[in-house]
Amino acid sequence: MSDSIVTQPTLPIIASGLVDSNNRTEKFSFSGHESFVCRHFWPKKGYDFVKKGLRFADSNSVVALGVGKNMVASIQYWMRAFGLLDQASQISDLAHYLFGDKGKDIYLEKIGTLWLLHYQLVRDRKASIYHLVFNEFRKERPEFTKSQLVNYLERKCRENGNTVSSKTLQRDVDVFVRMYARPTPATSSIEDDFVSLLIDLELLGEIEQLKSAGGSYYRIEAKDRENIPAEIVLYAILMQNLGDSISWSVLLNEPNNAGVVFAMTANGLLAKINEIITRFPDITLKDDAGIRELQFVRRPTPQQVLDTYYGS
Repeated sequence: MSDSIVTQPTLPIIASGLVDSNNRTEKFSFSGHESFVCRHFWPKKGYDFVKKGLRFADSNSVVALGVGKNMVASIQYWMRAFGLLDQASQISDLAHYLFGDKGKDIYLEKIGTLWLLHYQLVRDRKASIYHLVFNEFRKERPEFTKSQLVNYLERKCRENGNTVSSKTLQRDVDVFVRMYARPTPATSSIEDDFVSLLIDLELLGEIEQLKSAGGSYYRIEAKDRENIPAEIVLYAILMQNLGDSISWSVLLNEPNNAGVVFAMTANGLLAKINEIITRFPDITLKDDAGIRELQFVRRPTPQQVLDTYYGS
């Protein structure tokens, strides 16, 4: 089953850019969200819609989903960005696991599910800004304005010989900020306070005392992240497929690894690793002559780890 996106503006802006571990050039992808952040109920709504055999391009999709035409396109975009649908709009195994008849967290009530979706958003690269910000930009600029982030994205595209309009990037940056930063009293409305799926992760904060001609400053600050379940951290480690012995430095500092994606301090990550080795006897943390490694005697599967978290 395949479908096209509803209206022309929903087509993602693609630019060559990211290089993966196999030295293959991947593609940046901007736009497609129609300037809407993902609402809390959209993943389940989108899952049910597709499971019924309906398509986002169908003329009755607006009625079936109970939202406007641009929101239809946005729901499709976010389902893909979170890895809940593939490019052909087929439901992923993760989507079935979370939202199916025996779904583990149908209404997204567990904080671990939100961390899981954040991890998917950063790792899967279907919405490039999330991968770039958490893996690269925050190391370059711990504190930043929206305009500085736009300039960074323009530079990344330019370095790879591609041009994306500033307005497109500005919309991506605006949505990125609204996905994570809790609205301030001066800018929020009743709807804004509750609308974004990932606000409760508290990954992005506005720095009240810092203002500039470019607007507010924001910070993704490394924290202990006590509310991340240890199983979600282990899931992220396993999904990297780094073998049976993984350097502590890699876990803490390398792209797409837990310390980076979850913006964790060394102490916070160590606390989660200690929880992991307590719960999973076949995993150990070795520290020999100052060389610290996470080692697997036997690797659980990512689903086994999630089953442990969700109580299956």
